[in-house]
Amino acid sequence: MDGLLAMLGYKVKSSDIGSLKKKKTKFIRNHTKSTMVYKSLDSICISDIVDLGIQPETANQLHQKLTEIIQSYGPATPQTWKQIYTQILNPDLPFPFHQMMYYGCYLDFGPDPPAWLPDAEDAKLTNIGSLLERQGKILLGPRYKDPISSYSAFQEFSTSHLEVFWRTILDEMSVSFSVPPNRILVDDPSEDSQFVHPGGQWLPGAYVNPARNCLDLNSKKKLSDIAVIWRDEGGDEMPVNKMTFENLRSEVWLVAYALEKLGFEKGSAIAIDMPMDVKSVVIYLAIVLAGYVVVSIADSFAPSEISTRLVLSKAKAIFTQDLIIRGDRSLPLYSRVVDAESPLAIVIPSRGSSLSMKLRDGDISWQDFLEQVSNYKNVEFVAVERSVEDFSNILFSSGTTGEPKAIPWTLATPFKAGADGWCHMDIQKGDVVAWPTNLGWMMGPWLVYASLLNGASLALYNGSPLTVGFAKFVQDAKVTMLGVIPSIVRAWKTNNCTAGFDWSTIRCFGSTGEASNVDEHLWLMGRAQYKPIIEYCGGTEIGGGFITGSLVQPQSLSAFSTPSLGCNLFILGTDGVPIPPNVPGVGELALNPLMFGASNTLLNANHYDVYFKGMPSWNEKILRRHGDVFERTIRGYYRAHGRADDTMNLGGIKVSSVEIERVCNSVDDKILETAAIGVTPDGGGPERLVIVVIFKDAIDSKPDLIGMKRSLNRALQKNLNPLFKVSDVVALASLPRTATNKVMRRVLRQQLTQIGQNCKL
Repeated sequence: MDGLLAMLGYKVKSSDIGSLKKKKTKFIRNHTKSTMVYKSLDSICISDIVDLGIQPETANQLHQKLTEIIQSYGPATPQTWKQIYTQILNPDLPFPFHQMMYYGCYLDFGPDPPAWLPDAEDAKLTNIGSLLERQGKILLGPRYKDPISSYSAFQEFSTSHLEVFWRTILDEMSVSFSVPPNRILVDDPSEDSQFVHPGGQWLPGAYVNPARNCLDLNSKKKLSDIAVIWRDEGGDEMPVNKMTFENLRSEVWLVAYALEKLGFEKGSAIAIDMPMDVKSVVIYLAIVLAGYVVVSIADSFAPSEISTRLVLSKAKAIFTQDLIIRGDRSLPLYSRVVDAESPLAIVIPSRGSSLSMKLRDGDISWQDFLEQVSNYKNVEFVAVERSVEDFSNILFSSGTTGEPKAIPWTLATPFKAGADGWCHMDIQKGDVVAWPTNLGWMMGPWLVYASLLNGASLALYNGSPLTVGFAKFVQDAKVTMLGVIPSIVRAWKTNNCTAGFDWSTIRCFGSTGEASNVDEHLWLMGRAQYKPIIEYCGGTEIGGGFITGSLVQPQSLSAFSTPSLGCNLFILGTDGVPIPPNVPGVGELALNPLMFGASNTLLNANHYDVYFKGMPSWNEKILRRHGDVFERTIRGYYRAHGRADDTMNLGGIKVSSVEIERVCNSVDDKILETAAIGVTPDGGGPERLVIVVIFKDAIDSKPDLIGMKRSLNRALQKNLNPLFKVSDVVALASLPRTATNKVMRRVLRQQLTQIGQNCKL
């Protein structure tokens, strides 16, 4: 170990090596302890089931049913597993029994066993299945057989016939333009155009308003349909609140009129820094409807981070709350906005109609803001239609420079979000869609558009998603599509807070933001009688996903089954050249630049340099950089292996090492420098944050790492994000560096993973 670390450039003290060796031993011991030995299904006896805490009479019934399934389907086939999860398993049975069945069935299957299989008739009822049943033979010719067997052919068609595909999807979603586009896509092959518009020009000449499309009535929406369902934490025994499309339209119109009273020029940026509740959704839609640009700021940010985003976007005003109420705690929000030296603030009371503090001179209460247009109540606001290339939203995503990238969504991007919901999560009229998130992250706006554009109800819980209250809300709201980040699933499983609630209305789950864990997602499927989990990965700069799952394909746990429709992706070999399609391999992922709705500019960086400079070409098109490492498996699934750069993903939030290190370096005057590393746990799952600390006094061989961990956590949660948590602190004598003195964080990450550093949590 010491020789390897020395070879990598470390100046390692003996105490370092001893510490690391102890951690490695702990890792091996813990890993061995957690490794279960499973029997094949035909070897399981009743006593094995009883040993899991199941009553003998129930165990006998379960074993009898298992025997019948094995006699009909064999002991180890995907159909065997499907019969088990449809006929035997239920949420009340102990999870170890679910594991016994799953792992026993797939004992010798190899990688990527399917955890869910589509039903042929159900597949025809999905959005994609219905489209293919109606138009499959027209689009695919003799290659079309049925939605399941022909899906791959349709995915290929969607990328080779981009104009036909997107025209079809926009029609299916009933998207309307005040001025229709001249065509769907202009892709000029000239060298100058490839430099200026490497992603092509989408919907040229079109004028549109995506908020109007959310509110318009059509075959998917009528006035009496439910648009929003919500509940505030603490009101868990009360009926859920509901808002119809009629009421939503009226609320949005009134806020749009009030916005116009402020006198800002159309296209001005207006920020939202609030929890994602019914008021913030109304405000979001009103800003877009009135022809302004939303600036998305997460309600967890410290004043310095709020200020950075306000300055970068040149926001003219900001909507916020006086406080954030979480259980019996009141967290400051308006005061943070004031500390950020924000422009004009419109402040909403967190409870009742009265604010809990005096406002800064010039700021406006929510009540006074609306009072000035009270005579416009229920009067339709005529949507401001703008060029499709204009901005609708400015969001932020961490780069590796320490300053967040300011990423504008155009007026086309919301339709990419809606299309992904339509195509891959199968969101339809009458669905109820819940996904704990915030408008400060791309999944907040995504959720608004994916739900409302498709005629579904948006379900919002104003409180922590980690509680029994949220689990009950899912039941009471009759959620049909539940989105998660894996960290939430881990908390649910650990706390068992979903026990006793009926989640049978769920048709599918969505999972994004982090790498997931097989056992945790097996547990999640079991909470809703084994509905599929659609893994979904994309980016703020894409407005949706580039890789996902599908309800017309078998789904494997913690794996993606398909590139998103309309997207081509490539895995680059060690030589930087894309490996051949359909060939297994691991490497940095690159994207076909022709992606509907993807960003084409950055407010504070050169877009071409960030996403295209130095990338290889394919079919005379320079590929788009994304930055994730992906694997294509031998069975054709895809798995994510984290970031290829110095950006990590903590709790679904992308953040650069530089941002974290900037805070950590100033925590204690004993610190010379730090390195922030995202380490993936053994067995997969969300990254853990490990801070490597270099102390000024190299002689001090016994630093207080426990105390240092507490200090680092306090500093990060105060100055960067209260959701961030340091998993472990490691003291080394120096950091590995390149010849140009850049820290080789990737080397650190690989080394810490190998020695089991991730096993502290």
